[in-house]
Amino acid sequence: MNVKDPIPLEDLHIGRSAEIVRLVDDAAVRAFAEVSGDYNPLHLDEDYARRTPFRGRIAHGALIASFISGVLGNELPGPGAIFVGMDIRFQRPVRIGDTVVSRAEVTGVDLKTRMVSMDCTCTVDGELAMSAAATVMVRTRRKKSES
Repeated sequence: MNVKDPIPLEDLHIGRSAEIVRLVDDAAVRAFAEVSGDYNPLHLDEDYARRTPFRGRIAHGALIASFISGVLGNELPGPGAIFVGMDIRFQRPVRIGDTVVSRAEVTGVDLKTRMVSMDCTCTVDGELAMSAAATVMVRTRRKKSES
């Protein structure tokens, strides 16, 4: 695991963004079912899922939303950021085998409260699968005396 240096609050500005790309494969969906305890057959059983309006297995929505945590915790703002909240909307299902581009963009920075607002999206083949507004508490730059 390669841990990047965190981006301090003072270096964040509106419009700054980062993204990660993840393949949603069968192993990821099954691992998420184990961790979350969500064994809905829509996610795990192809025969069952074919008989639903989705006509096949889809990934857990919470799995896709967790990719945003990966962007925020690893890329922008990075290690030490505290995920405070997220309002999520799902626009389309993500299927096993889809590649998801998860992106976060800074939309507001409050230096006093150390809160950063971010617009987040997950897309598949350029089509919006999930959108979210997230709030993150960010570390400030350490003073030389704190090093």
